[in-house]
Amino acid sequence: MSLLRNLATSLITAEKEHIVTTLPKAKELRPFVEKAITLARKAQALSGDTARVDEVHLRRQAARFFHAGNSTFKVAASRFRGKKGEAKDPIERTAGVAAVQRLFGELGIRYKDRNGGYTRIIKLGRRSGDNAEMAVIELVDNPREMAAKG
Repeated sequence: MSLLRNLATSLITAEKEHIVTTLPKAKELRPFVEKAITLARKAQALSGDTARVDEVHLRRQAARFFHAGNSTFKVAASRFRGKKGEAKDPIERTAGVAAVQRLFGELGIRYKDRNGGYTRIIKLGRRSGDNAEMAVIELVDNPREMAAKG
């Protein structure tokens, strides 16, 4: 589960919207990521009095598909860095929060008219070290693909 969450976080937050991994991992990741994207699509279709509450619920459901990210402690500038027991600012979560924000902000809007098939797997051949079959998993209709179309 942790492996899938890491891969999903990497795929959603990647600038080029693709990652290179082994083919079995890519095949396992596809339905995992597509369920998260479907939640973001549902949030785009919400309207009415309870739309905001329902969107928060969908965001929380989608957050379980991603890790919270690496935590970074901010050390106060006036304190000695190596000193034990020093005061630290609250933990800042990065990767998972960014993934959920991108999912609901950008990807949910992009795929609101698509009923599935948000990812594509392209086989790359075998890796020279252990002969594992490699693949690229990418989001369809990405900006690079749209620029190439025209």
